[in-house]
Amino acid sequence: MLTRPRNRSRPVTQAPRLFSRGSWAEARRVADVLRKETIGGALLLLGTVIALVWANSPWSGRYDALVAYEVGPAALHLDLSLGTWAADGLLAIFFFVAGLELKREFVAGDLRDPRRAAVPVAAAVGGVVVPALCYVVLNLGGALKGWAIPTATDIAFALAVLAVVGRFLPSALRTFLLTLAVVDDLLAILIIAVFYTAQLSIIPLLAALAPLGLFTVLVQRRVRSWWLLLPLAFTAWALVHASGVHATVAGVLLGFAVPVLRRDGAEGHGLAEHFEHRFRPLSAGIAVPIFAFFAAGVTVGGLDGLRSALTDPIALGIMAGLIVGKPIGIVLATWLTARFTRARIDTGLTWVDVTGLAMLGGIGFTVSLLIGELAFGTGSESDDHVKVAVLLGSLAAALLATVVLRMRNRTYRQLHAAEQVDRDNDNIPDVYQH
Repeated sequence: MLTRPRNRSRPVTQAPRLFSRGSWAEARRVADVLRKETIGGALLLLGTVIALVWANSPWSGRYDALVAYEVGPAALHLDLSLGTWAADGLLAIFFFVAGLELKREFVAGDLRDPRRAAVPVAAAVGGVVVPALCYVVLNLGGALKGWAIPTATDIAFALAVLAVVGRFLPSALRTFLLTLAVVDDLLAILIIAVFYTAQLSIIPLLAALAPLGLFTVLVQRRVRSWWLLLPLAFTAWALVHASGVHATVAGVLLGFAVPVLRRDGAEGHGLAEHFEHRFRPLSAGIAVPIFAFFAAGVTVGGLDGLRSALTDPIALGIMAGLIVGKPIGIVLATWLTARFTRARIDTGLTWVDVTGLAMLGGIGFTVSLLIGELAFGTGSESDDHVKVAVLLGSLAAALLATVVLRMRNRTYRQLHAAEQVDRDNDNIPDVYQH
């Protein structure tokens, strides 16, 4: 009687790893981005503090007058307040850089591998859905139009906190947080375009396709001349603004138009990376801090005003979304992705580390303030409560993340030390060459 042999050789497939180390080029690029965003986070914090102090001082009237001061050509319907210029104009630069960053990650970065991209994208989606649900549950029958406020993660603030409390964090976790925040903000800008466009004018929107298309043709031909590209970008921005769609959408579309690879199709310093190096300091160091200065100045009104804000369901929904919804959504989506792909978390890391990063995702300052203004109107009582809730919720999220990440600091130091060993002295750590 013939029997099958029991010991048959089977191919051994290695289980996929969550937060495994990427390439050295990507780790070095992320480290450079983190340095620039950390400086931007410090300036963002400075602008916020100045705005809060001024708005709660005896000279608060002058702050309000400065925010409302109008400047710009009336003939082009661009006689806007300084606050509007900051929200619609300067943040377009921020989203232009975000568009460049995300496109580069998926075209030439480590996330061109769908298996690696699935984790931060799923985490970003979870970090949008669950906070929105938290807000809706606490505002049923009330002001539901603010549901999107706690859905965004502030890149600059989150990375600034990370630079202080998690500077030894492994490169894979840093890349995860950066990508998560970028995808998160782009989801937020999509929400703004779809749900917060009150009146849509088709003619200016269609007209915006002309300068956008010409801009695309020029950058695809690797044209870098600012005197050609900048007027086209401004015209596209102005027409999108006139259409009723939030003008920051133009920044994302312009960023997506820029090619990542060189003309010969090879990887390297393409036009997207060139623009990113030029515009990231402008975005992190000027655009976002100035927006924070004009957007964060809320007159609290002492303990009574604070008590009034914190008993408002709007504020409670925002804080619940940032402090509770964000970490639950990010961790749950990441865990489900791991279960679906049968992936295991990389050696040396635990789900506590994912939870700490997810708590950092609850720092929702810049875009949250923007959505709050769109939902309730600048200067309204609800808008003031939104600002208080975003500030307190982001602060609480930062403090909770600090506690969790500090608990794991010894492990991070060990992993960081292993990533720095270069025995062959070729300026590439050995772990990236295995």
